[in-house]
Amino acid sequence: MRNPIKINTHAEIAQSREAGKLAAEVLAMLVPHVKAGVTTDQLDQLCNDYIVNVQKAIPANVGYHGFPKTVCASVNEVVCHGIPSKRVLKDGDIVNLDIAVIKDGWFGDTSRMYVVGETTPEARHLIKTTYDAMCAGIRVVRPGATLGDIGHAIQSLAEKEGFSVVREYCGHGIGKVYHDEPQVLHYGYPEQGLKLKAGMIFTIEPMLNAGKRHVKSLADGWTVVTKDQSLSAQWEHMIAVTDDGFEVLTAWPDEIDGFAPIN
Repeated sequence: MRNPIKINTHAEIAQSREAGKLAAEVLAMLVPHVKAGVTTDQLDQLCNDYIVNVQKAIPANVGYHGFPKTVCASVNEVVCHGIPSKRVLKDGDIVNLDIAVIKDGWFGDTSRMYVVGETTPEARHLIKTTYDAMCAGIRVVRPGATLGDIGHAIQSLAEKEGFSVVREYCGHGIGKVYHDEPQVLHYGYPEQGLKLKAGMIFTIEPMLNAGKRHVKSLADGWTVVTKDQSLSAQWEHMIAVTDDGFEVLTAWPDEIDGFAPIN
């Protein structure tokens, strides 16, 4: 039986907003550190130190179902859940860093893409399209809209640009529970599925592949890669359904060139 979908009060949304703000600040802090010659382990340690010592918060991923690190670091063909390691980033790599923190019992969860040095126009197109697809999904959020509306908006934009949508992983409800109902698929049909209500909080986090949508898990039990070794990209925001639309709870504290804020 699925858990009932929580409708949060204004006070609870404020607590979720604070956790989301901290998660976004971690990823902004990393910007100058994501460069050629750095290992994903070094980035992970920076995240852990910042969350624990600066934010006085808890790294949510450490030990979660056995995950050993603070951040998920997914490079190039890695779709999601990449485990930080001694892998050295090189010029041209594209990297998704996905972080979650706990503050006063509330989870903040967000991810963003980084480019190491100069990469190909094709990789940049994938990254930008993935961002635009996430934005398209977010912009349909309002009371009375459906989860199918979100998925359809994402899928339509992605496929129009020639990219495929990963279907094995989805957005999720979040609050005092890390992964909760509802499941937010990144594909679907308009007017289908659960109707949204003010007070719901969930993530929208599409993963798009440059090649086919099919993925596989590696032997470590966590790392997910594209089956055809094509590049993959992901962005993630936490969203609250408001009385007349949406609020992004993980808004970036910095400006990202070419990626306008969502409003």
